[in-house]
Amino acid sequence: MLSLGPAELRAFRWDKLSMVFQGAMNSLNPVTTVRAQLDDVLRTHRPAMTAAQRRERCAEVLRLVGVDPARLGSYAHELSGGMRQRVMIAAAMLLEPQVMIMDEPTTALDVVVQRGILREILRLRDELGFAVVFITHDLPLLLELADRVAVMKDGEVVEYETAERLRSAARHPYTQELLASFPSLTGARVPREGGVR
Repeated sequence: MLSLGPAELRAFRWDKLSMVFQGAMNSLNPVTTVRAQLDDVLRTHRPAMTAAQRRERCAEVLRLVGVDPARLGSYAHELSGGMRQRVMIAAAMLLEPQVMIMDEPTTALDVVVQRGILREILRLRDELGFAVVFITHDLPLLLELADRVAVMKDGEVVEYETAERLRSAARHPYTQELLASFPSLTGARVPREGGVR
C-alpha cells in the first residue's frame, strides 16, 4: 500500500480494503439521502455501471445488512442508530472488498442492537468470504467473535494467538490483566489491587 500512487490508492481503498470507523453511525451526510451516498461510491469506483445497476446494487447491500431498501430515500436523521450503523456497514461492503476493518463499530449501540449487527457481520463474512479486522476494547466480545486475536499495549502487539488459546492460556501479563478485569457473572467477587493500565 505504501508504494501506491494517489490514483492507485484511490482505486485500492473501498475496493480491496474498506473501513467502518468508530462512531460510523454519525458518518452519514445529513443533507443527502442514503441512496445518493451509496450511488456516489458506485459512480466513482464502478463508472461502467448503469443507473439501474447502481440502484439494484444499493438495494442489494441494504437487504444484506437487514435494512428495507425503501430506506434508500431516507436521510440520516430519519434512521435509528442501529439502522445508520447498518447503512455504514452496507457502504463498506458495496464494492465487495477482500478485507473490512471495523473500529469499535457498535460502541454507541445498545447490547441487543449490537449483537444483531455482529451476528449479521459474521453471517456476511461467512457467506461472502471477506476477512474482518475488528478493533475493540471489549475482549470478551472479541474472544467470542474472532479466530485470532492480537493484544496491543502502548502501540505494540504483546500477544498474538488463537482466541481459544488466549482464553485458556494467555501468556502475557497484560493479556492476563485484561481477561481478569471483566467480572464473572457466576463466580464470587474477587478484590483486585491496582487495575489495568
